[in-house]
Amino acid sequence: MTERRIAVRDSAQMQEICGSFDENLKALEKQYDVTVICRGDELKVVGDAESTARAASAIRAMLHMSDTGQPMNEQTVRYVASMVDDGEEEEIETLTEDGICLTATGKVVRAKTVGQKKYVDAIRKNTIVFGIGPAGTGKTYLAVAMAVKAFKRHEVNRIILTRPAVEAGEKLGFLPGDLQNKVDPYLRPLYDALFEMLGAEPFQKHMERGVIEVAPLAYMRGRTLDHAFIILDEAQNTTSEQLKMFLTRLGDGSRMVITGDVTQIDLPDKRKCGLLEAMKVLRRVEDIAIQEFTNKDVVRHKLVQDIIKAYEKYYHGKGENDANAKSKGFSEK
Repeated sequence: MTERRIAVRDSAQMQEICGSFDENLKALEKQYDVTVICRGDELKVVGDAESTARAASAIRAMLHMSDTGQPMNEQTVRYVASMVDDGEEEEIETLTEDGICLTATGKVVRAKTVGQKKYVDAIRKNTIVFGIGPAGTGKTYLAVAMAVKAFKRHEVNRIILTRPAVEAGEKLGFLPGDLQNKVDPYLRPLYDALFEMLGAEPFQKHMERGVIEVAPLAYMRGRTLDHAFIILDEAQNTTSEQLKMFLTRLGDGSRMVITGDVTQIDLPDKRKCGLLEAMKVLRRVEDIAIQEFTNKDVVRHKLVQDIIKAYEKYYHGKGENDANAKSKGFSEK
């Protein structure tokens, strides 16, 4: 058996690392099949050599995340463990305590994973950024946070949020009301993020003044968007023509963030996905960045990460089986 000891700054940090009723330590023990003992101002890890080394690395990474103000919970343990298992624990040191902005309730919005940190840095450095990845990785939420930050710093004069009005596998039929009533169901995720960042009353005032604009993608045609922070959400449901039209709306002093999940394309009639095409066409264009998230960057409920992994495994296996079937069928002919 091997034993490793890791020093902890103080009792407050020890309590944070251990979690409520030692839930974080129990998650670590289950992950690596080790025993973690809390004693004074240090944690002792006992187990076989490899497992002990990995668990100790995970604890050190958690201590760094704790120092930067990241919440310590079972989800954090899972994330740290996945980074350690992939040999990427050193990248966690790139996470800092710098927040993006404060929500209306005073909560600090910050990148929680290395992938999110790279995404936020890309938005700071580039005029156009693509955020591609599965549900729950914070693509839209962080983009809205960066837009609010730029607006409050007077780097842009307005925020424009848009997405294609494509239904997710359902036909909702006729929707009553004026234009705003008709598009609201499609734009609700963007509203939710803005409500949290600004508060309901300031958001409404900005909407009335036209400083914040939320509109379907179809209403972008023919416009030049100057001095604006523009976010296109659910871009996997744009056609090639639509996405090209949107990208060419970029005006002076403006920035764009395009988000999407290429595993959730709802385009009808097998239409060509504009997002997939744009990722190939624009990958090497200067001042355009493409940040791809993985299931490790999921910050929703822990089951979301498990669901994404399960689907990836299923479709990967199905693809191999289909390929083998075709190969077998061809060889038999």
